[in-house]
Amino acid sequence: MDTNKIKDLKERILQLKKEKNAVLLAHYYQENDIQDIADYVGDSLGLSQEAMKVDADIILFAGVHFMAETAKILNPNKKVILPDLNAGCSLAESCPPDLFKNFINQHPDHTVITYVNCSAEVKALTDIVVTSANAVKIVESIPKDKPIIFAPDKNLGKYVISKTGRDMLLWDGSCVVHEAFSLDKLIELHKQHPDAKIIAHPESETHILATASYIGSTSGMIDYVKNNPNNKFIVATEFGILHKMQQEVPDKILIPAPAKEDNTCACSECGYMKMNTLQKVYDCLVNESPEVYVSEDIIQKALVPIERMLELSK
Repeated sequence: MDTNKIKDLKERILQLKKEKNAVLLAHYYQENDIQDIADYVGDSLGLSQEAMKVDADIILFAGVHFMAETAKILNPNKKVILPDLNAGCSLAESCPPDLFKNFINQHPDHTVITYVNCSAEVKALTDIVVTSANAVKIVESIPKDKPIIFAPDKNLGKYVISKTGRDMLLWDGSCVVHEAFSLDKLIELHKQHPDAKIIAHPESETHILATASYIGSTSGMIDYVKNNPNNKFIVATEFGILHKMQQEVPDKILIPAPAKEDNTCACSECGYMKMNTLQKVYDCLVNESPEVYVSEDIIQKALVPIERMLELSK
């Protein structure tokens, strides 16, 4: 798309947002042009918190399906729209609700903790929802004698176990984006930039996390880069984060961690996140669709563990 078309689309979207009293929430992994016109850009926790504060008739959620569902659960009386209903999540899909329900039934005495990257139906089966920013804190708040099921991300679960010492029962799920980093290529890259600090998202595999100077949520990684005196960083999470991160630290050098696959950016990109385009954002706002629906029953059940998370995150 040429520069004039992009500029025109952005202006039209901004105008439509005013006319329709709509707010645009975008995840850090969205394409740069969408981030640039969003009312708020954040990670899963920030977006959940922002969704609760929204004073608008329409929430246009530029992210993936489970995130828009979370916004709907928190705002049942508002219209929530998503540029592409097919924008799913490999991690959420690794935990089908019926199989997870059977898993819970086999371990009836366990507190069920699920990472926010799961479907509304799975949240409805949960005691407390967590994000990568607050998982350690929330697990530590559970009484020591209470056994825990942690789902769906086994990598985040292993990281939380390493930080808390809790013996949790892990669901066998993972994110293909965060499992795409190549340790060999990362070591080679670090040899070329020995002065760079490696920072990583806890959804990455244990051997990648072992190389990192800092492990944290998407927003935590941005804060770390801003506040650390070092000038160069290798960033092991989805490539989209580099846009906002670079804006925060224009004088620092940011290098995406290399993926196993040889792709156009030689980094790890979420194909689902990139399904949302500027054109789709515009069309979505014009048509006020596709709309995200969650049944009343699921909303009531899923709201409880989300509100517990938000309360514990204060």
